[in-house]
This record gives sequence, structure tokens and C-alpha cells, in this order.
Amino acid sequence: MRYEVLGENGASGGYRKTARWVVRAALAVVVAAFGCGCEKKDTAVKSVAVPAVEVSAVDVSTRDVPFIAEFIAQTQSSRLVNINARITGFLEKRVYTEGSIVKEGQTLFMMDQKPFKVQLDQAKAALARQEAALEVARQNLARVKPLAGLNALSQKDLDDATGKFQTSSADVEQAKAQLEQAKLNYSYTIVTSPVTGITSAAIQTDGTYISQMNSQLTTVAVLSPMWVNFSVSENQMQRVLDQVQKGMLREPKGQNYVVEVILVDGSVFPHKGAITFAEPSFNPQTGTFLIRVSIDNPKGVLRPNQYVKVRLLGAVRPDAILVPQRAVRQGAKGHFVWLVDKENKAQQRPVTVGEWYGKDWVILEGLGRGDKVVVDGGLTLRAGATVSVKPYKADADPAAGGAQPVAVPARSEGKQGS
Repeated sequence: MRYEVLGENGASGGYRKTARWVVRAALAVVVAAFGCGCEKKDTAVKSVAVPAVEVSAVDVSTRDVPFIAEFIAQTQSSRLVNINARITGFLEKRVYTEGSIVKEGQTLFMMDQKPFKVQLDQAKAALARQEAALEVARQNLARVKPLAGLNALSQKDLDDATGKFQTSSADVEQAKAQLEQAKLNYSYTIVTSPVTGITSAAIQTDGTYISQMNSQLTTVAVLSPMWVNFSVSENQMQRVLDQVQKGMLREPKGQNYVVEVILVDGSVFPHKGAITFAEPSFNPQTGTFLIRVSIDNPKGVLRPNQYVKVRLLGAVRPDAILVPQRAVRQGAKGHFVWLVDKENKAQQRPVTVGEWYGKDWVILEGLGRGDKVVVDGGLTLRAGATVSVKPYKADADPAAGGAQPVAVPARSEGKQGS
């Protein structure tokens, strides 16, 4: 086969020009087709609008709320008396019921009285003898003194009579003291309770010989007033001081807190107490300060060494910020809330939380008056997302309740609480 090469003005040159034009036209059609497709695709993407997230929100406001601190505590008798025998001898019998409440002056034990009754009788006889001798000496002195004044007797006779009278007087006083001692020893054979309180078990059994080595017989614990002791850590104390200095916490006047006692069943003890003692020294072993509360316990409901809770009432958080508990969330960096800005955009805000107050949470730092906080609908939010806001209704919250303060578990060392 042969190919003919023609000149520039030949038929073959015209064919090549026509072919190039056809190729360029085809390429233009393809480019136009793809270009239109891309523009339509971009237009379609841009035309899809992201719907606003529907949330409920509240406007932040401030108000004064009570602050209640709660501690684990242990009761202690305000007066624990060891009942000891004051004489040596045989323990005759126990006359009280172990574990019962006894009155002041009630008999607890009886010692064998017979030897002490003998000693008492001897002391009485000795006193009578000395009193008789004193009377003789007094009469003799009465006779000698006028005779000595008339020089009928010598001065020595007068001095002897006077000395005899003074000696007899001293002997009488000594006999009286011995009689009192015998009476005391005899009275000590009846062991009574010096206070009204609850008794413990008898340490010594009937018939035991009691000496200085085994003189303790039992104990009696006073039930009213009752002491309730709890400890405050150094960190807790410092947090309270810091919040007081910043104006975030206002203590009662004179720091006179009213103290409630919560029993093991959760009920509130009917009588309230007051702080009567604070240990001035820091305990290096426990890292705490001891606080003592005194509380009336007329019916003996509280018993020594019982574990209870105490609540300190009287402090106030002025201008506190509260938000529903459901509005506060926790992430890897701590607690945070979602806010709605003026453009209805969601913004994340870290916060420092305090104690609960009813179904709300006290916010110590991070929020201000006028902020709009998201309560419901925040699970799907992201920063900058458009939101549709509706008012939050607390009544619609099945978990909502009255605004009752919730005690701060003050033993906690975290950010929550004080």
C-alpha cells in the first residue's frame, strides 16, 4: 500500500486540518460535560442545610443558698467514770443490773462490812476514852490554876496540869479523826454511782478479794449531754478559708454553727447541738483537726462510741450560681457545660462545681449571670453547632424536686464540695 504525500494546498492537507478541528470540538464537548456535572454536584452539596439542634436551656441567675457540710462522727460520753473500790476487802455482791441506766447515788456493789464495822466501833470507843481523859485534865487544871495563883502550888504543878490538858485535847482531836476515817471506810463498803448514766459489765465477780491491783469494778457513762466528735482535714479547712476570703462562703456570726445529728437509719436526731471544742493542735498521723459537739440526749437514744453523721448548719453561699444537675457534664479535663451564645451557637465552658442544692448544682467558677446553659439535648452538641432553644421547665423533669440543700460530704478531697 502506498501513502501519497501531497502539498500544502493539496487534498491531504485539508483532511488533516479537518481532523484536528473535530478532535478539538470533541474535547470541548467532554470538558463542558464534566464541568457542568461538577458544578451541579457542588450546588447540590451546598443546598443541603444542617438542621439546628433542639435544646432546652436556662438563663443563669444568682441567689443566696444555705451551705451544709456533712461529716462522719462518733459519739463519746461527756463523762466516763471508772467505778473503783476505795478499800481493800472482799466483794460481797453486785446489786445493779449490768448495762442498765443508774441514778446518781444508786448502790452498785456491796463490800463485806463486818471488819469495817469493828474498826468503827473501836474508833468510837477510843474517842470516848480520850474525851474522858480530857475531862479529867480539864478539871485538874481548873483546881491547880487558882492554887498556883495563891502560891499554894508551885509553878511546875501548874505547868504539868496545863500540859496534861493540852495533850488530852490533842488526843481527843486525833481520836475524832480516826473515827471519821473509820466512818469513811465503813461508808466505802457501799459503792455507789457518782453520776447518772449507763453502766457497763461488772469487772469483778462476787467474793473476789479487792486490792489496789484489781480495784476497778465497772464504768458508768453519762448519756446527757453527749459528745459527738468528728475530724476536719487540713485541705478542707483551707478550702473553707479560701472561699470565705473570696466571698463565696459566709459563715454564721461568731462561727456558731448549729449541728444536726443523723442516725444510722437516716432520721434526724430531735435535739440540735453546738460546737464546744476545737483541737488547737494538728494531728500529724491523721492529718486532721478534732472538733467536738455537745448535744442533749435526755432519753439516752445516743450511746457512747456510736457512728453517726453530723451536719453543720448556718453557713450561706451569697449570690450562688445554680444550674440543673443534668446540665453539668464531665469530660477528660473535668466538668463542663454547654452554653448558647447570642448567635444561637453552642459553646463549651469548663466549670468548677460545688455541692448539690436540691436537684441543682452549685457552680463555683466558670459561669456568670446572664449565661444561657443547655440542660437537655447536649449529648449531640459540638462546638459551633446551631441550636434551637426552648425554655427548660423544671416541672417536666421527673427527677426534679424541691430546692432542699444537700449536705456536702466534707470528707471528700476533690473539687466537688468544700
